Amino acid sequence: MPQDGRVPMPVADTFVADSLPPPGLWPVIDTARPPLSDYPADLNAAVALLDDMVAAGHGERPVLRFGDAVWSYADLLDRADRIARVLVEDMGLVPGNRVLLRGPNNPMMVAAWFAVLKAGGVCVATMPLLRARELGFIAAKARITHALCDHRLVEELEQARPQAPDLTRVALFSPLGDGDGGLDSAMAGKRAGFANVGAGRDAPALIAFTSGTTGRAKGTVHFHRDLLAICDLFPRQIVKVRPDDVFCGSPPLAFTFGLGALVLFPMRFGASAVLVEKPSPQALLEAVETHRVTGLYTAPTAYRAMLDLVARHDLSSLRICVSAGEHLPHATWEAWRDATGLRIVDGIGATEMLHIFISRRDDDDRPGSTGRVLDGYEAAILDADGNPCPPGVEGHLAVRGPTGCRYLDDAARQAAYVRDGWNLTGDVFRRDEDGYFWYVARGDDMIISAGYNISGPEVEGALLEHPKVRECAVVAAPDEERGHVVKAFVVPHDPRDATPDTAAELQAFVKARIAPYKYPRQVEFIDALPKTETGKIQRFRLRQREAERAGG
Repeated sequence: MPQDGRVPMPVADTFVADSLPPPGLWPVIDTARPPLSDYPADLNAAVALLDDMVAAGHGERPVLRFGDAVWSYADLLDRADRIARVLVEDMGLVPGNRVLLRGPNNPMMVAAWFAVLKAGGVCVATMPLLRARELGFIAAKARITHALCDHRLVEELEQARPQAPDLTRVALFSPLGDGDGGLDSAMAGKRAGFANVGAGRDAPALIAFTSGTTGRAKGTVHFHRDLLAICDLFPRQIVKVRPDDVFCGSPPLAFTFGLGALVLFPMRFGASAVLVEKPSPQALLEAVETHRVTGLYTAPTAYRAMLDLVARHDLSSLRICVSAGEHLPHATWEAWRDATGLRIVDGIGATEMLHIFISRRDDDDRPGSTGRVLDGYEAAILDADGNPCPPGVEGHLAVRGPTGCRYLDDAARQAAYVRDGWNLTGDVFRRDEDGYFWYVARGDDMIISAGYNISGPEVEGALLEHPKVRECAVVAAPDEERGHVVKAFVVPHDPRDATPDTAAELQAFVKARIAPYKYPRQVEFIDALPKTETGKIQRFRLRQREAERAGG
């Protein structure tokens, strides 16, 4: 048995390990340099971030702030241990089982996440806005066996269960775990402490789902080692996290951006985070003022939306603001600097890479660029044949380092994303002679709106279920507030249905079937879609039309 008391992980449920890509399709993974090379063989990331921090003397320090409630590291450890006991003793969890987590950003969502890892399970966190059909697909793809769900969000999960035959055990919780039933009461009845499973450096820890251009969700598998690696790169090099830091932000914990920003990164250094369930611009600013937040994470759209409100709030505690999720326009960067005196740190990451790998520093002198590659990663600009592009020439962004893409049971997409050891992000960039990267555009049909990644084909699929829709194509349309919005070009079965009332009807129809943020904010009826001779829709022509309209 390991000296720290962890128990070895028995071979139990090997579905995730068995569903990893073939070895020849893996990206180059470089963990040769310390501290990445120093992680123990029996690593459990939850133990390293929670148990070990309590053992190191951080037990009484605050870790999570939620409204008027404050949890210490010891409080979080106690709740995570008790939930782990419920999972193992009452719900029959064995190492390797997948556990779906469903809830907004609140303390019990975090405690449940740690409990799953401590018990050797694999976390599959999902956003609160997902509908039953999306949850059902995720549950079926990952063969979810257990679910821990905020009691306010159970309806869609229950509707999804017919699509997920392996999901047989569900427990409900309240935001602070102080309810009188479900997981809350079961947790309260358990004794303290838990024999953590020594999962292993290269054991699956989570499956993060993202949407791609085909409309199907893609599950990306990340190991326990990966979770610590991202903690020892971006927050150490760029944010320079201190134990007295207090972080806040808008990204859901189901996004790896939010998981790192609000949980993993602060806890690696003994800091704390403020969790906001409904992080509107006003709510974020109030949280900064009330809790004396020092670090803010959100998307460019939110920074733009907060500009008219910042004068009403005391933001003097802020020392760093981080932007990710979509390209940060230079005008937004300048406006935020002028309003607050703070220069936003812009970064680019990917769910496939787990977190940020290229970032600006707050003292960078290249306004408008996305910055330079983090130490520990390599990045290149490649042409269509995979050859490096010279400085100043646009091409496909490729990256490799201590994290990388491992699609769950999807060798075809793995082969498209990983080539010659490089992860191809789908973004078009150029790099200057000094190593600064400059964003050009997305290279696929993904729509990035207000920091959310939205698959155009997924929205098309929902629209095509409506009886009035003959054909449709969904693209990104430029928008001052959100960067881009989802726009649907619709060919109706009956031309008489090309009315504003029908447009509103289609919008409501989509909202009821997939996450509401994905609905088409603009609907335009047309007689025919542009197509190739072979019948393929030419979406690029529609995008060009929207760009020309935006340009006046």
